[in-house]
Amino acid sequence: MDAKELRAKSPDQLRDELVKLKKESFNLRFQQATGQLENTAAFRAARRNAARVKTILNEKAAAAASEA
Repeated sequence: MDAKELRAKSPDQLRDELVKLKKESFNLRFQQATGQLENTAAFRAARRNAARVKTILNEKAAAAASEA
């Protein structure tokens, strides 16, 4: 997931994306705990993508606050 793609989305779309990534992260944690996780890099990627989405949301919130 690219930051350019995320910046083009609306805050509502970003929140939906964040929920999806958190669910994916939960499922990956469950797989890791049960020993079924094959791609360990997917867990790291999901966490980093969630952090990217949160960063973009905070940037958009700060921009909206500075306009008001």
